[in-house]
Amino acid sequence: MNIIIAGGGKVGQTLARQLSAEGHDLTLIDRDNQVLEKTVDRYDAMVVAGNCASKEVLLSAGIADADLLIAATAMDEVNLLCCMTAHGLNKNLHTIARIRTPEYAEQIMTMRDVFPLSMTVNPELQAALEIERLLKFPGFLRRESFANDQTQIVELRIDSNSRLCNLPLSELGTVVKCRVLVCAVLRAGTAVTPTGNFVLKEGDRIFVTAPTANLAILLKSLGIGTKKVRNVLLCGGGRVSYYLARVLEDDKMTVRILEYNPARCTELAATLPQTTVILGDCSSQATLDSQGLEDMDAVVTLTGLDETNMVVSLYAGSRGVGQIITKLGRTENSRLADTMALGSTISPKELCCNSIVRYVRAMQNQTGAAVSVHTIADGQAEAVEFLVDETTKNCGKPLKDIKLRPNVLIAGISHGADSQVPGGGSVFQPGDTVIVVTSGRGILHTINDIFA
Repeated sequence: MNIIIAGGGKVGQTLARQLSAEGHDLTLIDRDNQVLEKTVDRYDAMVVAGNCASKEVLLSAGIADADLLIAATAMDEVNLLCCMTAHGLNKNLHTIARIRTPEYAEQIMTMRDVFPLSMTVNPELQAALEIERLLKFPGFLRRESFANDQTQIVELRIDSNSRLCNLPLSELGTVVKCRVLVCAVLRAGTAVTPTGNFVLKEGDRIFVTAPTANLAILLKSLGIGTKKVRNVLLCGGGRVSYYLARVLEDDKMTVRILEYNPARCTELAATLPQTTVILGDCSSQATLDSQGLEDMDAVVTLTGLDETNMVVSLYAGSRGVGQIITKLGRTENSRLADTMALGSTISPKELCCNSIVRYVRAMQNQTGAAVSVHTIADGQAEAVEFLVDETTKNCGKPLKDIKLRPNVLIAGISHGADSQVPGGGSVFQPGDTVIVVTSGRGILHTINDIFA
């Protein structure tokens, strides 16, 4: 497809990398010539310098022949004007805008007929909702939901005292006491698809597929505490903290936000009446201790600096905080983060890009397109959800008799309200949901792409 990306920041660059790798014709618009030079050096993309909301700039970028425009500049107003102008020049154009301001998000929902938007994305809101899910189910580093929340892929780290340490996967069922599937293992920074003979080692990060109903059994069998989170400290008062505090207030959790900017503290206090907003530097040990860090059930580090988030998370861990969640703005820090006790890590940029990539793949092939796409194992594998229909091959055939492409694993099948971790005798039928994990380079646009 012919795709134009407006804005070469973190989201724009991540999308350029992923969409160029998938073979799309890309054009990037940005005011900064250095950003454009970097894009040309790294990716197979055309570049145009200028204001992406300008009619002349959009025409020079080829908007008349484009299939999709993604407006991902740092300013919501520019993104909206860019999409409206582009749609006026090409009525068949699909448009996606990054909208981060809470007032605009609500306005667009109530006035959706006015704005020619195919989709909006809000990285900070997506991150807040993901963090809320982790706080509601402590014990996992990460959770990805499929099939209307009936099936999960959860991430766990193997410590030296874990019941899974030095355990062959063939013996997993005797320990966890429920049906689960280890669909990927991240060892020393490299993702592998394990077999039954694979032995788990200290330091491994494992990705486990399980029906949602089995998660509590899994944690209890592994001796992982599931103490309900009641007191939460948010370090940093940015947009993620605002969205997160708002949903945690609804969950009846006690929330504190630590923010160093007085004006921002006043703003947060006015909009979050049930949240305690504290003026202070979260990178200060004395400040953290004065806020009763040791008594917190969870600490979420949400400043704009990855380095600060990492240091504060490490300190919270040393003080015995039960659950720690760390926001990382730069995915290149994920390898470094893997060597540290940072708890769960959240990347708003990654969540946003996953949503956009799913939309792009659905545009390419409406029949059998992915319902959801989740990146796991530090971006080295994907978990993709498909809906089976009459065009799907191998319906009714046992999985043991189906030949799949290399590095493709069917990790879950949902029949209505019944979700299962499949075995060799499992089958899928039209109407079922199938979850596929792939670590290969090929892109799974439709479910039929998984078959050899």
